Amino acid sequence: MNHPVPLPLEAPDTSFLTSGGAFVRRTVLPSGVRVLTEAMPGASSTSLGFWVGVGSRDERDGQYGSTHFLEHLLFKGTATRSALDIAIAFDSVGGEHNAATAKEYTCYYSRVRDADVPMAVSVIGDMVTGSVLDEAAFDVERGVILEELAMAADDPADVAGEAFFAAAFDGHALGRPIGGTPESIRAVQRDEVLAHYHEHYAPNGIVVTAAGAVDHDHFCDLVDAVFQGAPKASPLARRTPEPVADPAVPKLSVVHRPTEQVSMLRGSQGLDLRDERRPVLSVLNAVLGGGMSSRLFQEVRERRGLAYAVSSFAPAYLDNGAFGVYAGCAPDNVAGVVEIIDAEFRRMVDDGVSTDELRRAKGQIEGALTLSLEDSDARMTRLGRSELGTGEFTDLATALERVDRVTTDDVLDLARDLLTRPTITSVVGAVQQDELAAAIGIGG
Repeated sequence: MNHPVPLPLEAPDTSFLTSGGAFVRRTVLPSGVRVLTEAMPGASSTSLGFWVGVGSRDERDGQYGSTHFLEHLLFKGTATRSALDIAIAFDSVGGEHNAATAKEYTCYYSRVRDADVPMAVSVIGDMVTGSVLDEAAFDVERGVILEELAMAADDPADVAGEAFFAAAFDGHALGRPIGGTPESIRAVQRDEVLAHYHEHYAPNGIVVTAAGAVDHDHFCDLVDAVFQGAPKASPLARRTPEPVADPAVPKLSVVHRPTEQVSMLRGSQGLDLRDERRPVLSVLNAVLGGGMSSRLFQEVRERRGLAYAVSSFAPAYLDNGAFGVYAGCAPDNVAGVVEIIDAEFRRMVDDGVSTDELRRAKGQIEGALTLSLEDSDARMTRLGRSELGTGEFTDLATALERVDRVTTDDVLDLARDLLTRPTITSVVGAVQQDELAAAIGIGG
């Protein structure tokens, strides 16, 4: 395979062999549920996930935090199972089960022995389709979520991350925190969360994926049984992009706290999920801050000892993304670390990467991609994100080929676009905004 495989919504059945010899099949059930499996030869366990194409960006005023709230509540019981029943079902077979809320999707997932797949499909399916959202459980879980938010608020890196995204996507739903805020969680009512559940958890908006020891036809029968009685429907259309306004000027967000170390993010808006330059970005990211041999790690930590942790990041969404650098350092070192980051950005814009750096970055990326797909969880996740996000499946050989085609000129061109955009900086720690703004030459 040397090109992505499209996953058209109107195609009821699709199947293909990946470059690694795994067999991928996709079936659209009469209810509109999409089922994707990847059989891994020699596996004796299965990773499976129920995906819903709703994330924090889809919440309306009065619902903020509802998507994450639902993730918690669906574990609290259905008409036929209590919260304890759900926990016992997986604990008694040594299985794993959990859930994750993101900005553009929610996933309820499990990993079990192949013999226990029917149980996992039945239990998670019951959670997704039959949650009662009990009022007493709602009030209890509100307190649990507030504790979770309080735990995140005690982590300066989390706070800096939220401040960075709020500034990068100011006025856009992508800028809101995934879990809501303490104020929105205290204010949200059960009726709003219930309405959010009924609106977004319809069968034709759900994708079910499995990777490992899985027989596609049998797995489809198990999933079909979960949605028995659902009306016939076509799959829900995929998300359409919503433009994000570019920051017109650099931004600085400082949260003053009496911490021993400052957490800082500095970067800009990035590339969206479908941007053809994402393989180029992966190389740029690897060279700048993607490992212990990266420029920033070597300059900030190894040569100058200004930080213990320093790395770069590049998340992507349907209509935008972000790129930046994280560093944790002493308050007196913030301005110096910013100076180094900016100097490395300028060096990348002026000179790009060397052929040796390009070779090492490609080796790092290609090795990490290959190793990650030894895990059935990663393959299950790839299926879900492919279906809900880009609408095409990219296998390992295609991904490696895209990285291998990247040239030094490609990296230089991207750097001159990406690293010259208005800079967003978020800082949490014992620093003052005015003083830092003056030191690094940026306005608040």
